[in-house]
Amino acid sequence: MRIDRVESHVMRLILASSSPRRQDLLRQMGATFDIIKPDIDESTIAGESLLDHVERLSREKAQAVVQMLDNDPVVVISADTIVVLAADTIGIDENGILLEKPATADEARAMLKQLRHRAHQVHTAFTVVKTGTSPQMITRRVCTDVYMRDYSDAEIERYIATGDPFDKAGSYAIQHEEFHPVEKIEGSYTNVVGFPVDEIKAVLEQIGWTS
Repeated sequence: MRIDRVESHVMRLILASSSPRRQDLLRQMGATFDIIKPDIDESTIAGESLLDHVERLSREKAQAVVQMLDNDPVVVISADTIVVLAADTIGIDENGILLEKPATADEARAMLKQLRHRAHQVHTAFTVVKTGTSPQMITRRVCTDVYMRDYSDAEIERYIATGDPFDKAGSYAIQHEEFHPVEKIEGSYTNVVGFPVDEIKAVLEQIGWTS
């Protein structure tokens, strides 16, 4: 006889991301989880704001993973992160400049020069989906103001040579020990890494899941 696992705290937890940084942060939360990478079209939609875009992708990633699974109750966490640069100063709105992952060294170089000695914002949207008898889907977006230091052209070149910028929105990792491009932040550090831990913990607690 089959017994359904109806209590959320014993439900299987799935991270809808192949990002090693998100995996590390979820492990630091004490969670045991499986990894399923969603396959979705991440293109922007005409007329869609940047903030709507990142929230939509977060939801679609979670929904894509849920559709790949059987009917057993699960909790799925997905996230999407964007780097947004304003024309002048902090106070970036949804019409700012989106800095995506660079495809070439030239793109990485241009982004890092754009960001140098300026402020920008990092937005991470995450979605938590609980399936089963009382399904829930919760999406939250977290914003952090980031102020970059005045690094040199030579530092940019050395950083690009490491290969680190190429899977990073905005071409940088705040946690890179040698480049350390960030002077200060206002808000969540883990949000800049791409997985706002405190906010995700709060939502998991809200739906009743514990590690």
